[in-house]
Amino acid sequence: MTQETLTHYRACHLCEAICGLEIKTKGAEILSIRGDKDDPMSKGFICPKATAIADIHNDPDRLRKPVKKVDGEWLEIDWDEAINLVAEKLVSIQDNHGGDAVGFYAGNPGVHNYGNITHGTQLRRALKTRNHFSATSLDQLPHQLVAQQMFGHQFFIPIPDIDRTEFMVILGGNPLASNGSIMTVPNAPKRLKDIQQRGGQLVVIDPRRSETAEIADQHHFIRPGTDAWLLMAMINLMFQENWVQSSKLTAITEGMAEVEQAAKPFTLELAAEQTGISADQIRQLTHDLAHQDRAVLYGRMGVSVQEFGALCQWAIQVINILIGALDEEGGALLSSPAFAYVRKGTPAAGHFNLFQSRVSGLPEFAGELPAVSMAEEILTPGDGQIKAMVTIAGNPIISSANADEIDRAFATLDFYVAFDFYINATTRHADVILPPTSPLEHDHYDIAFHRLAVRNSSRYNPAVFEREEGSLHDWEIFNAVTAKIQELRGKEYRPIPAPDVVVAAGIESDVYGPNQNPDMALTMEKIKAAPHGIDLGPLKTGLADRIANESGLIKAAPEMYLGDLPRLLASQKSNDQDELLLIGRRHVRSNNSWMHNYHRLVKGPKRWQLMMHPQDLAKLGIEDEAEVKVESRVGQITTVVQATDEVMPGVVSLPHGWGHQRKGIKMAIASQQQGANCNVLTDDKFIDKLSGNAALNGVPVRVTAA
Repeated sequence: MTQETLTHYRACHLCEAICGLEIKTKGAEILSIRGDKDDPMSKGFICPKATAIADIHNDPDRLRKPVKKVDGEWLEIDWDEAINLVAEKLVSIQDNHGGDAVGFYAGNPGVHNYGNITHGTQLRRALKTRNHFSATSLDQLPHQLVAQQMFGHQFFIPIPDIDRTEFMVILGGNPLASNGSIMTVPNAPKRLKDIQQRGGQLVVIDPRRSETAEIADQHHFIRPGTDAWLLMAMINLMFQENWVQSSKLTAITEGMAEVEQAAKPFTLELAAEQTGISADQIRQLTHDLAHQDRAVLYGRMGVSVQEFGALCQWAIQVINILIGALDEEGGALLSSPAFAYVRKGTPAAGHFNLFQSRVSGLPEFAGELPAVSMAEEILTPGDGQIKAMVTIAGNPIISSANADEIDRAFATLDFYVAFDFYINATTRHADVILPPTSPLEHDHYDIAFHRLAVRNSSRYNPAVFEREEGSLHDWEIFNAVTAKIQELRGKEYRPIPAPDVVVAAGIESDVYGPNQNPDMALTMEKIKAAPHGIDLGPLKTGLADRIANESGLIKAAPEMYLGDLPRLLASQKSNDQDELLLIGRRHVRSNNSWMHNYHRLVKGPKRWQLMMHPQDLAKLGIEDEAEVKVESRVGQITTVVQATDEVMPGVVSLPHGWGHQRKGIKMAIASQQQGANCNVLTDDKFIDKLSGNAALNGVPVRVTAA
């Protein structure tokens, strides 16, 4: 029988942009992957990552069945044996060593899969350990923390209204490479250029002249880790010059007098000295932000994963309030998703510092401890020591600070189970690996990124292929392991229904549901009947009705932020001409450590070199393209250096996610790549002390000829 060519529509799950795809198949073969022109968000745009979905599905290195390690070798086992073994081991370790003897680590791919979001928490609840870690504290923790502290909910994150803004300032973000981050923005190149086309301006502040900086109207180099000086000086100047814009939020915002007082020590001159941006440039930038209609300030990884990341994200929110950008068209607005709409009473609002890590006393956030404390919690003996780990779509030996220490820690575990379909740098230490189905073998609804999108929409993605016989979806694995654990403890577990059932119930009871919004009457059936997705319109004002604080007020001056300003003042540094500071960088073909086993994404020019300014190379007598050794307090790597004025003097840049050469990794293409792991250099003691977030940028290093 001749096989029919079929056309499928779904959203790409490989980054935050969730671009719409048109996938043509014939039998089990993927014929093409193109942009879906009828997707209301992306309108046909895709980046090079989308085509790699075919490579993921067909990857011979992807595990299809559970495996366990026997005498150092991997053996396939059936699901019943795997689930029983995992449950029995985890329960036994908790019975013998206490509940906190099991630790969890969740990596960022999990948030791209709704079965993990809807069902993964059940396993965590069943094990009742406080040792939870995730990529949140290696990334966006400062965003969620300030949302919880100022607005009352960790997911109350205002999104730049990029489609209507006239003046956008980006600190430490590179949307042309990331496709937006904590800002779901498909076709970022067009959307940013559209700002300029309608007469607006784009300003980028970054230690590197990134892809986004290249198209900006202005780019200012800034010394890594000094953004908080710039932001506090801007706040101080606005008060001094009476540039503060009154807005409809003035009456529901408390604490601005305290902010004004706290900002007084931060002068333009001091900010210029610390940042390397002149006082005149800071004044002009502040003036333009305060006097431009439809302006917005946005800061991302470069300002989040640094020594003062939490202060930076707080100051950004304060500035957006001061310039009248918050809850205004063209400024920063809350999204209105069909599922998980945030308002007072929405579950999982978050909390901070209810308990601390056992060894270093670092604060929890929303029930998770900072990832930088994970290795010491495994390696340090005593009550509460982690003896077993569960990882979910995570690779912290590549992704977390002080990678060699994490490698050493995972090698000492009594038991380790990974929910993953790769044997990577971390899961090679596992005793059992439970692989879920391929992304194209299960349905999907983007829970996380509709919440962060620059335009409201809803889209359900049916599976493209029938799953292979004997395989399980991630949510089925979570249900099965959780049920077995509860059975061993003499408890009953009622499995949660399929993710689409969970999401359907949420949509129909929320703001677009038939009871709340009869005109819209959005249901899962209606969404499923729209293969290209449903456009729910631009971002909307209305923040006052959604503030989740009990008082109903925006808290502009949480004590934790004001109390951290003396630490910032004490961090003043002279301009050390010999100091080199390490920063990361992103590429549109690379999304963290899980993007390097696909030929389409690693082919072409090398992208893993150490970038270094020619002046710095000349001082050290090192030639362009030479092999160099890079050392930090905790580790060293060898790589190739690239001379470029793309980075400012005193700064070196190494991309994240590379370094797949460790013994035991079963990722053939990734292991052949020469790139080094930058997190061998990042320091688990160099952190944002306020939030516990990792400081992966601004790490002091030394570079020598290899």
